[in-house]
Amino acid sequence: MTATTSASAIAEPTRRAKARRLGRIVQGYLFISPVVLGLLIFTIGPVIASFYFSFTKFPLLRAPEWIGLRNYVNMFTQEEHFWQSCKVTVTYAITAVPLGLIGSFMLALLLNQRVKGISFFRTCFYVPTVVPAVASAVLWGWLLNPDYGLVNAILMKLGLPTSRFLAEPRTALPSMVLMSLWGVGGGMVIYLAGLQNIPESLYEAAKIDGANELRLFWHITVPMMTPTIFFNLVMGLIGAFQTFTTAFVMTAGGPLFATYFYNLMLYERAFRWLQMGMASAMAWFLLVVILILTLLVFRSSSLWVYYETEVR
Repeated sequence: MTATTSASAIAEPTRRAKARRLGRIVQGYLFISPVVLGLLIFTIGPVIASFYFSFTKFPLLRAPEWIGLRNYVNMFTQEEHFWQSCKVTVTYAITAVPLGLIGSFMLALLLNQRVKGISFFRTCFYVPTVVPAVASAVLWGWLLNPDYGLVNAILMKLGLPTSRFLAEPRTALPSMVLMSLWGVGGGMVIYLAGLQNIPESLYEAAKIDGANELRLFWHITVPMMTPTIFFNLVMGLIGAFQTFTTAFVMTAGGPLFATYFYNLMLYERAFRWLQMGMASAMAWFLLVVILILTLLVFRSSSLWVYYETEVR
């Protein structure tokens, strides 16, 4: 009886420890369940569903009908404005992304000075990035209005020629490219972090060797900033190919499809014409294009991105 009692006394704390451990595990799963369920229901589930729908004819109000690769074939051969939307999107990307990279980098260099009140100016340039996209689009729509817009009013006061801006096919897309510079504050903050992470000892050593400001910029600042430039390039490229809000709010793709972005066409196929199958196929094609371009940028990074290595 004594041996049995001793064994039971030893086993009881072990069972309690296991129960407590199991309780902690259950609590952990309960705490993460909202995030996991949200990811499964609102992200992974719709992604898998859209991949299936891309191979179907799905007019939304009827059950999807399997048609294989017909959506992908029709997208390239029968969609009237498909190539125009690709042209507009690519043109915007190859102009807006470099301008944004250069503009935000130059702005960061300007605001990386140790002068009184510099925080105020940094805040002023960053604030436009937190303004909702729809509000920004409406604001710029008023500013660039060809009849009573503030920009044309200023140009008239200065005796300069005015422009039709978004009302003219020739100038509509360039106007949107210039509008994209409104959001350079986001990239500026990232560049500022990179600039302030460059060791001051590198500049001091180069100055001792007689390097001037231009050489300091090209041989220290730019190489040390290439990882940051690489990050902003990837994010800017992805963002440019997903442009939608400004065109949807300001021009609806006009005039004469001059601002008919790919995402705007995708939106119309899905929610205007209820062609969910075609819209899903277009979404997956866009994903593949962005993935390929991102991989190409990553592959090229070994040629121009400098990663500082620790010397031991």
